[in-house]
Amino acid sequence: MELSALSLLPSLLALFLALYSKNVLLALLSGTVLGLFILNNFSIGASLQAVYQLFFSLLSEPWILKTLGFALLVGSIMALIEGSHGIAGFVTYLHNKQLVTSSRSALVLPYIIGVVIFVESSITSLVAGAVGKPLCDKYEVPHAKLAFVCDSTSAPISSLIVLNGWGALLLGLIATQISLGTLSGNGIDILINSIKYNFYAIAILIITFIAIYFNINLGAMKKSRFLASTSLAHADKERNASMYTMILPIVLMVLLVFVFLYSTGDGNILKGSGSSAIFYTMGTTLLFTLFYFVGTKNMSLSSWGSTAIKGSIKLFPIALILLLAFAIGDVTTKLKTGEYLATLATDNLSVYLLASTIFLLSCVISFATGTSWGTFSIMIPVAVPMAVGMDANIALCIGAVISGGVFGDHCSPISDTTIISAMASDCEVMEHVKTQLPYALIAASIALVFFILFSFIG
Repeated sequence: MELSALSLLPSLLALFLALYSKNVLLALLSGTVLGLFILNNFSIGASLQAVYQLFFSLLSEPWILKTLGFALLVGSIMALIEGSHGIAGFVTYLHNKQLVTSSRSALVLPYIIGVVIFVESSITSLVAGAVGKPLCDKYEVPHAKLAFVCDSTSAPISSLIVLNGWGALLLGLIATQISLGTLSGNGIDILINSIKYNFYAIAILIITFIAIYFNINLGAMKKSRFLASTSLAHADKERNASMYTMILPIVLMVLLVFVFLYSTGDGNILKGSGSSAIFYTMGTTLLFTLFYFVGTKNMSLSSWGSTAIKGSIKLFPIALILLLAFAIGDVTTKLKTGEYLATLATDNLSVYLLASTIFLLSCVISFATGTSWGTFSIMIPVAVPMAVGMDANIALCIGAVISGGVFGDHCSPISDTTIISAMASDCEVMEHVKTQLPYALIAASIALVFFILFSFIG
């Protein structure tokens, strides 16, 4: 399809319906159907056939099936950990040791976990949410604020410490530009030099910590309220519960991600498959809970099975949201939404505004498409030749692409990271989007100023 302003309509419709109706499933499905309608020259019959073909092709992709399976397995494991009273035991332990004694420290712990676990953004959000939710319940912290912490330390930290799939993708894109002769030098050196210009990720991490420490509530976060969940009740009733039924599965989960990234990458973690790693990790962890919980008589076999099934059913709507997010992402790719937005940069652009313009374009693309990796793939081939041709700071321009991509991954309602962070914190997706957006916009504004400033310095 030729580049056209029509390519923006599906994303705009999805964003509008998500904000207006608060029904993410309806928003994503409507955007997908409209996009297919445009792709098929407004033919109703052809569009209906295309809907079937799209979902059939998506469900034929192994990495998508593994990602959907990951969502269901997460539901099972979280339900089993709660059902084993491991969460209650963990809360009691922290209370007795006076390690977490306030709403502030209840958020500081998941923040630290989010920074330390940098290997995979989904696992980062999941573990931070699992640890933080019972603590936030105890101190009556709104789940929206926990979701904000989980999301602000997932994609941002993964894009700063690039010993993961993020680094592998960025390195591959930079290496492609070197192989084409656009760039010269060592790809790893260029990537490392670009990371220090990832101003958005740095800014949002600082802003998140300040918001936690000083209890700063902006915009919709002021109206966010605590809603009690079952974990708090367990903490009150099960004072003798063992925290190890929570700690051991989570520790195993984190370690196995490294193991499976190493194995799927044939000995190179950077080349490992993220979707395979998290799926195999969750499957193995689920099997571990079977032997551990049933073997220690914490649960009966029937209780383990029923709890696992109930947990996966609870997160089935999240799996549907992820599937529809992949669908609209596929449609926006075919419509060349990102490429069209990239062409909006004028030919007469000043070199001093190049990095800031690249950043803003990357923000818009990532927010509209819900994918940082897709934004990197679109914008680096655009940004690097522009930077070389205008004799601009190449590392700064690559950093602008990374920052803009992280912004959309962080706060777009159709981003899988946004959805998983909300899921892990037991928060509605649209509440999470609206409550964290003011902080994200402040971080983006700070990043924009720095991109302009460093363009003059460079």
